Amino acid sequence: MLKPEEAQRPYTVTELANEIRRELRPLTAMLVKGEVSGMKQGAGGHYNFSIRDGVSRLDAVLFADDARRVTTLPEDGQVFIFRGRVDFFGKTGRLSFITDQVEFDDVGKLRARLEELKRRLEAEGAFAPGRKRRLPFLPQVVALITSPTGAVIHDLQETIWERYPNMGVVVYPVQVQGAAAPMSVSRALRRCNDEALAQVIVVARGGGSFEELYVFNTEIVARAILASRLPVVTALGHTSDRTVADMVADVEARTPTEAGSRVVPKKADLIALLRERERRLDRESNQRVARELERLHTKRARLVQLLPAMVRVRVDRLAHAAANLARLSPVQQVARREEALRERARRLAAGGVGRLTRARNSLTSRRAQDRLERALVERFATEQRRLGHLRQQLVAFSPEAVLARGYSITIDAETGRVVRAATETAVDRKLRIRLATGRLGARVEQVEP
Repeated sequence: MLKPEEAQRPYTVTELANEIRRELRPLTAMLVKGEVSGMKQGAGGHYNFSIRDGVSRLDAVLFADDARRVTTLPEDGQVFIFRGRVDFFGKTGRLSFITDQVEFDDVGKLRARLEELKRRLEAEGAFAPGRKRRLPFLPQVVALITSPTGAVIHDLQETIWERYPNMGVVVYPVQVQGAAAPMSVSRALRRCNDEALAQVIVVARGGGSFEELYVFNTEIVARAILASRLPVVTALGHTSDRTVADMVADVEARTPTEAGSRVVPKKADLIALLRERERRLDRESNQRVARELERLHTKRARLVQLLPAMVRVRVDRLAHAAANLARLSPVQQVARREEALRERARRLAAGGVGRLTRARNSLTSRRAQDRLERALVERFATEQRRLGHLRQQLVAFSPEAVLARGYSITIDAETGRVVRAATETAVDRKLRIRLATGRLGARVEQVEP
């Protein structure tokens, strides 16, 4: 049973929760040092984790707006100094540390983890010069992965367009600082490769401290650069520390201005180079034309000197061929044969008359005379028939008769010789073909022995 002094109205749970919150109001802008444990991202981009030391543990939350401003997203096992306030949430009955700023407590440990990452990547060959891709000589489009605000993007675009005024530029805006920065940069790299709008990528930031540049020392960004099909140039500002992103990139530039100079040549220089090459080509072409003209003139002079002799040779060949043709002409051969037959007939006739006279002188019998005359007539008729038969054979086997049956005579146009076999000529040789009516000029396209 409660005593009278204890008899008072009880607090509701909500009232007690509010009272606790009022009592915790002095605990604002507190600094807490501890190791991160159980880091995970919840709905709306908020991060829930615990801060602990060797004895106690404190629930903590990093809201999305604050997460975008912090330098580096804490990871399990790392020790940080957290700035924030203590608050009590009545709905859940939990006391939490509301974090709005995160700072490294032990940079040495962070650097040790970074060195371990470098060793692993080096063992994989990620830093090997042979793995690095060459930049395109003249890209059509350059992709810029950087913050959409600030001097960096302005310097990059100004440098690129000053060197090549009509160069295409596509910007992939990202966070370059804060808890979400590593994922933002890696997603932009993947998207740039998937869309394939550009031929080279520039990842840029305007410098900063070791902590501010830590996003480019994360494994997720390094892996995204290594997985890129397009060559990547880093331009992370003046710093004494090379980031992992610089080491795995295909080209490392110290400033955005240098990066713009590396990825895009000067259009004026290219035009000057093309003009110089055009002038050199003109000179070489003119010299070659002059040499060829000189050779042609020399050949022409030699041809003029040799032409009369060549004409004489060809005339002699034609005369010889004409003589051979006349000698072998079927008409001439037939005429000679006819003349020989007539001469033979005259000799036969003369011999027959002599014998007849002698027979008349020696024979007294009329019957013997008649028999001799009949024998002479029959012999003459037999010789006439034999002559006619020879004439028919000569005409039948004459070249004109052979040509009339569809055959032809092929003569080499240069030598004047009759071509009797395929092996007596060659491809591109000129020929003259004699037909039953007319002649043809031809050139050999194929030889089939």
